[in-house]
Amino acid sequence: MKSALASLTTAAAIGLGLLTLGSLGGCSSTTIMTYLPSGDTGFAINCSGSDASSSWAECYKRAGEVCGNYGYDVVSKDVDNGATSGGSVGGIFGANVKNRSMVIRCKQ
Repeated sequence: MKSALASLTTAAAIGLGLLTLGSLGGCSSTTIMTYLPSGDTGFAINCSGSDASSSWAECYKRAGEVCGNYGYDVVSKDVDNGATSGGSVGGIFGANVKNRSMVIRCKQ
């Protein structure tokens, strides 16, 4: 039978591991209302990240959620593949951060 200390150590190790995985694979996705040069209201969507699920599809999904059934027009898109972040000197466990953002205008 495990001691209480061994059980606590195992639980702490699992928690730390999950926290580490979450931070390495996180996708930073934000949507902010903004004003376009025409004076119309638009939305700036940032769907940057380093995991496999961070792609333009995430940006389009967010745009669909913001505008709903009205649809939207893409005003601008920007991508920067960035450099490897995290990991070690040899690049093991590193991740290539992709900075993706787009500005949309909801149709009315």
